[in-house]
Amino acid sequence: MKVVFLGTPDFGIPALEQISKHHQVLACVCQPDKVGSRGKTECCAVKQFAIRHNFPLYQFEKISRDGVDVLKALNPDIMVTAAYGQILSQEVIDIPRYGIVNIHGSLLPELRGAAPIQYAVLLGLKKTGITILNTVRKVDAGDIILQKELEIKPYETNGELFERLSDLGAEAIVEALDKIEKGTVVYTPQNEELATFTGKITAEQEKIDWSSSSDDIINLVRALNPSPVAWTTYQGKRLKIYSLRPADKEYQGVCGQVVECTKKSVAVMCGDGRAVTVLELQAENSKRMDIVSFLCGRKILQGEILGE
Repeated sequence: MKVVFLGTPDFGIPALEQISKHHQVLACVCQPDKVGSRGKTECCAVKQFAIRHNFPLYQFEKISRDGVDVLKALNPDIMVTAAYGQILSQEVIDIPRYGIVNIHGSLLPELRGAAPIQYAVLLGLKKTGITILNTVRKVDAGDIILQKELEIKPYETNGELFERLSDLGAEAIVEALDKIEKGTVVYTPQNEELATFTGKITAEQEKIDWSSSSDDIINLVRALNPSPVAWTTYQGKRLKIYSLRPADKEYQGVCGQVVECTKKSVAVMCGDGRAVTVLELQAENSKRMDIVSFLCGRKILQGEILGE
């Protein structure tokens, strides 16, 4: 089939790669370039892939305003979206012969919205997966074409799960396109009563609330690793936390208190009366380190309160 691919981050790259092996990629569409924090123009993963493989590339400021004529001229059989980042008008949806299908990183109708992978980790779910669905005007509400489940590993981070789901998405979209092309696809409506929703992680969520339970704090740290990274403060300076585990013994202390600090470990009390041990962290103006390396050059005093 003739395919137009719409995506921006690296989540869709394995899928785009597999689609290009089985179908004709007419063009790639991604978000416009952004200027980074240091003033440099940032080129997204889909743009980089398109340039490397000489695929025509379009970056519409507003696709439903600027892209309709271009997409009609391409005359695709189908369009595939994967974390594209713009809402599509009905006029755009109606362009391809077989419509538009989306690669979504959850088992819909659970975790619709912008951050399904992060929220699967944040909520401590034991499994998630990929849904290939037909695109409609309501966010992530179209009929399901197929789903593939994936168990979430203990202490798996958002970044690790992201990579595994992107590979699973590639597998799923090839299978879905094959069914669509052969006319064997079955469209299954979603149960709206079971729908849950996710939004983008906010800046307020990034700061660790030590009055939360140890499980919730561990899941927050996992969900924000590798970005934007959960953080707390120590003696007025920000301390990024990349990895935590449940402490293997009981302690007494108040929320956020450093209840143990040796040459090799730091334990912090949480709101459920259980402590967590810090495995990886990063001080201001420093690099990410394991706790042993960190403590070689710095001290965290037992009895201090983090987050104050």
